[in-house]
Amino acid sequence: MAKRIALVAHDARKDIIVEWAKANAEALSGFSICATGTTGGRLQKDAGLTVDRLLSGPLGGDAQLGAMIAEGRLDALFFFIDPLSALPHDVDVKSLLRLAILYDTPLAINKATADAVLGHLVRG
Repeated sequence: MAKRIALVAHDARKDIIVEWAKANAEALSGFSICATGTTGGRLQKDAGLTVDRLLSGPLGGDAQLGAMIAEGRLDALFFFIDPLSALPHDVDVKSLLRLAILYDTPLAINKATADAVLGHLVRG
């Protein structure tokens, strides 16, 4: 069974995660990928990935991912965070990050850590 990973990005980071996904499409093809709504749509359309789209982050997608982590159904979280924007759903983001830390889920928050986490997952 393929490892399940989640790809998420704040609005100001969606272009960056799409470009990262395109550059890593071959490696990502070996995983079952889920993503929050808008990010998932961009990854499907612009990066050609097969993605299980969840709700938009502020509308429950972050909570869905948190539940997957708590239930042991997510092997890694790639969340390209925009550190310069105030977010109305900041509480949801903090909850998701808290769960990833609590359950020791590999967590990438930018391209550098995404490369490291993906490399670790691919090597096994």
